[in-house]
Amino acid sequence: MKKVKKRRLKKTPILILIIILILISSSIGLTINKKGNKKNTKTKTELKLEKLNHIEKKLSYFNYNNLDRYIKYKKDNPKLSNKQIIIDVNIGLDYEYYTHTKESINLNKPTILVNKYNYLTENYIPENLEKINTKYAKEGMQLVNYAKDAFEEMAKAAEKDGYKIIAMSSYRSYKYQVNLYNRYKENDGQEAADTYSARPGFSEHQTGLATDIYNGKIDFNNFEETEEFTWMQDNAYKYGFILRFPKDKTKQTGYQYESWHYRYVGKEIAKYIHKNNLCLEEYYIQKIENN
Repeated sequence: MKKVKKRRLKKTPILILIIILILISSSIGLTINKKGNKKNTKTKTELKLEKLNHIEKKLSYFNYNNLDRYIKYKKDNPKLSNKQIIIDVNIGLDYEYYTHTKESINLNKPTILVNKYNYLTENYIPENLEKINTKYAKEGMQLVNYAKDAFEEMAKAAEKDGYKIIAMSSYRSYKYQVNLYNRYKENDGQEAADTYSARPGFSEHQTGLATDIYNGKIDFNNFEETEEFTWMQDNAYKYGFILRFPKDKTKQTGYQYESWHYRYVGKEIAKYIHKNNLCLEEYYIQKIENN
């Protein structure tokens, strides 16, 4: 009996050792497998971001909710930088003009944006409208008081330098824009009218911050040919005004180039836009919206 017990004692430790080794081996294999899966598994978001060639996600205006739109827009516009893709999509340029529209925010502020995606209601009338001095404007022209003061200051400075700046079309009511747009549409058709005139509610003239100008001699359509235009290019931003529809930003603004259309945004913003060659839409996306 003693011999039999000794044999069993010898087998038991060996069996236990074998079981332990099997368990350890299985555990190690499972761990390695998990680690391997982690390395090879990427989230849908990560895979999508790779399609954007490691786009700069640190941009404050990068919107993950627009990720699919960024990817599609990049596919359609492969020559654009990723930064421009984000800006354009956030503006809404991956949609047709006048679609996916929303009501403008920042009402009665210099930072308001009104364009083909942001509109004002029929009842909106800006606060503190005041008539511009007829020395610097046609009869009855109005702007919001702080824009009006800035315009008169600018026109006075131009006059001192030997130039004449006159406001010929400033604040327009919703009703006024209805009649104006319909007339253009009847004359040139809607497609053509949309390139140079805003539909009712989508005109920034309704904000009381925009004005068309001329020098009192040459038709405003030829304002670019005047010395006053050159003066405005060099000085308008100093008084808080920007050229609203630049020649190289027609896609972003949605309008053809207008050398005569200026918009008040305030001195600080105007200086930044001038220095960085932006249009208001681009500035708005980078510095105002969601900030």
